[in-house]
Amino acid sequence: MRLPLIAAALVALAPAAHADEITIFAAASLKDALDGIAAQWQQSHKDDTVVISYAGSSQLAKQIQQGAPADLFISASTEWMDAVQDSGDIDAATRKDLLGNTLVLVGTGTPAAAPVTELPTLLGERKLAMALVDSVPAGQYGKQALTKLGLWDKVEGQVAQADNVRAALKLVATGEAPLGIVYGSDAVAEKGVGVIATFPEDSHEKITYPAAVTKSADTPQASAFLDSLSQEPAKSIFESQGFTVTP
Repeated sequence: MRLPLIAAALVALAPAAHADEITIFAAASLKDALDGIAAQWQQSHKDDTVVISYAGSSQLAKQIQQGAPADLFISASTEWMDAVQDSGDIDAATRKDLLGNTLVLVGTGTPAAAPVTELPTLLGERKLAMALVDSVPAGQYGKQALTKLGLWDKVEGQVAQADNVRAALKLVATGEAPLGIVYGSDAVAEKGVGVIATFPEDSHEKITYPAAVTKSADTPQASAFLDSLSQEPAKSIFESQGFTVTP
């Protein structure tokens, strides 16, 4: 007569269904879009938790190479994804080019449109906010564009470098720098700035966001989450934030 009670007790003591935690290292420019995508994922995958660490792609790549526990890496440049692939820290078979972006010159509020070539005149003696020009993709693309257009030597001394592109964006939004070079998606995310001009596509390397599962990933859900980023509703969220989704 006591068997049902014993069985019930054993069920109560049994471990709960395993909940997966997906740890993602992602370029800072992805924050608004990826936060929304992660929230939707968790609504439909109740047992999963998505933890996202945002920073410059160079910083994240180095952390992965040093053994930081990440399941998925999304970079804002192929250079830093190549670096972690060369060091054997990602599963190369899972690597895919996920997104594209544009490079823009922004100013506080709703600035008037002007040609990029007018930057030195627009800037005057003031500061130009950029991500780190030697290591962070947005800063690297910006320096490439300014150099190609013959402007780098004219503004180099006025560049205020920030740890990542969102930090550069904040300098403009708070008025600490009147102008900045960021991604088109950043301008969409920050209502306190407006686009003055878009840099020509041929003035810098193509902006590509590659993504891959890391070799240290300990959950199969990392691959599933990566696959979902090319599908709806993630695709619409990315596009609404100013990204282009690679077919």
